[in-house]
Amino acid sequence: MKSKKVVLYPSVPVGHLVPMVELAKQFVRHGISVTIPVMNVRSAPDLVTEICNSNIPNISFHILPQVTLSNPHPVPFVNVFNMMKLNNDSLRSFLVEQSQTSPISAVILDMFCVDALDVTSELGIPAYFFTVSGAASVNVYFQLPTYFTTCSIGPLKDIGKTPLFFHGVPPLPVSHLPHFPNEAFDPEKEQYKLLMNVFNRLPEGKGILVNSFDSLEPRAVMALKDGLCLPNRSTPPIYCIGPLIAGRDNKEGQQHPCLSWLDAQPKESVVFLCFGSMSDFPVEQLKEIAVGLENSGQRFLWVVRSPQNPDPALIFEPTTEPDLDILMPEGFLDRTRDQGLIVKQWAPQVEVLKHEAVGCFVSHCGSNSTLEAVSFGVPMICWPLFAEQKINKVFLVEEIKIGIELKGYDEGFVQADELEDKVKWIIGSEGGAELRNRMMKVKESAIKAMKEGGSSFHAFAEFLECLN
Repeated sequence: MKSKKVVLYPSVPVGHLVPMVELAKQFVRHGISVTIPVMNVRSAPDLVTEICNSNIPNISFHILPQVTLSNPHPVPFVNVFNMMKLNNDSLRSFLVEQSQTSPISAVILDMFCVDALDVTSELGIPAYFFTVSGAASVNVYFQLPTYFTTCSIGPLKDIGKTPLFFHGVPPLPVSHLPHFPNEAFDPEKEQYKLLMNVFNRLPEGKGILVNSFDSLEPRAVMALKDGLCLPNRSTPPIYCIGPLIAGRDNKEGQQHPCLSWLDAQPKESVVFLCFGSMSDFPVEQLKEIAVGLENSGQRFLWVVRSPQNPDPALIFEPTTEPDLDILMPEGFLDRTRDQGLIVKQWAPQVEVLKHEAVGCFVSHCGSNSTLEAVSFGVPMICWPLFAEQKINKVFLVEEIKIGIELKGYDEGFVQADELEDKVKWIIGSEGGAELRNRMMKVKESAIKAMKEGGSSFHAFAEFLECLN
């Protein structure tokens, strides 16, 4: 009897590929082989290349033929959606070829790959979605396509900070709805119509795998499972199977230099600042962060990336290495030589958050980063930037109270003294200690969820029973 086979289809951002690989490992542990077709962008980040070249038993990677955008859109993320749709022909050919050797039990699509439903439907292959976003964000995704036509809230431009009410989540202002970098939420723009298409088609999957766990988001999970978020449509089965956390194996015993630096620091004394693979700050904001860190007197480990090229045609090109002499205030590097460490472009975030020297995490509240902080019990200082990050911030700060927010994020600039005050509070105050204790309890719940008999373990087993 041949073993079952599934295909996992990630979208372009590396933050979506990494957890998809962790999902693949879950299948392998249950004796199911996995193939992952990866979209071919011009200059894949080093991490993507490393993952695709990795030798993981029973997981194979296939790089799809490169596609070219003939007329790049001025909004970079429109190009991402267009590229994913252009890959449908290559995906169809790949699935047909794979089906000739043995039947495919299911295709697991990244939530952004909704246009691939046309391919799986044509081929008669069951399709499910995997979302790196938590249950709270999925609630909003389900409700947004019809929200403004069913609620009497007036013109969007006049709403301002009036709270919007969605099932399963705290009230949200318009500015906190899913949005693109440097853009206000506007469902009439082309990029938001593409996003609404994603949200509208998510319920077409036979089920949705969510990288979260029941006890982290009980209210949001209950609203989904009770069908409150799709009152006029059938809600697909929801499987909270997380937290799926990616780790990186050290090659030949080597480790990143920042980990050696952390080894020399006292327990829970270091502020770790990292804002994801697609976030960047203007030079003025970087200098303001530097002033806040220096004035705080706290130890810090800060990952700094260069501001991205604004040319939409270069969205897939890697950013250049940052020039710290230009990006930092004059003399900052010398003055803080014994206080902190700056890492250019990338740091092994999971290993850093695991380290006992790290006392808090200044984060953009991306879904992967949030789950990693939860999994290792590191309290958060929240600085959301775009996408679903502001929804995550509200959830972390108001719903489960394991993070604090930095004032100014919603206006696009955080002052140095605000960062200084919040860093001092979370590292050295009694309130910060209470926050850390709450986070440690959530960490214990995350560990329990993934163990045999836990909610996520049970949810994944339930999902596997649905496969052919």
